[in-house]
Amino acid sequence: MPIWLWVLDSLGVLLLLAVLAVLGLGGRRRYLARGGSTFDLSVNRRVDPPREEGDPRGWTLGVGRYNASHLEWFRTFSFSPRPVLRFERGHVEVERRRKPVGSETYALHAGNTIVECSLDDGARIQLALSPQALTGLLAWLESSPPGREVNNVI
Repeated sequence: MPIWLWVLDSLGVLLLLAVLAVLGLGGRRRYLARGGSTFDLSVNRRVDPPREEGDPRGWTLGVGRYNASHLEWFRTFSFSPRPVLRFERGHVEVERRRKPVGSETYALHAGNTIVECSLDDGARIQLALSPQALTGLLAWLESSPPGREVNNVI
């Protein structure tokens, strides 16, 4: 068999794998959406202060999904059906919100708002989401069941 046929077969296999990967990511997104309300949610878990205002390091694109008592976060470019992070309602406090500045505007989806949150265990996290998704997040946090800490929203 000539070498050019091997190269052509190899390129065909690579193209097939690329198409399967894209279909797999799309199928995973649809699977996640079946389990509840999903929205684009980027996360920054870095706790060290940025070198400059609007430092884009640490941001990871993802998908958020609500269920009765948790907000689950999944990476966008992953095949795992399990959430990477899970935030329990009543244990998240939104401290402040701001617009992306500098290089952050290129690292995040257009029009996103950044909210800085603290968790019960003392950890701090930044979330970037659309204004509509932010309204949903604030409503979800405020509507926790009786007996929970409510109104942890600024």
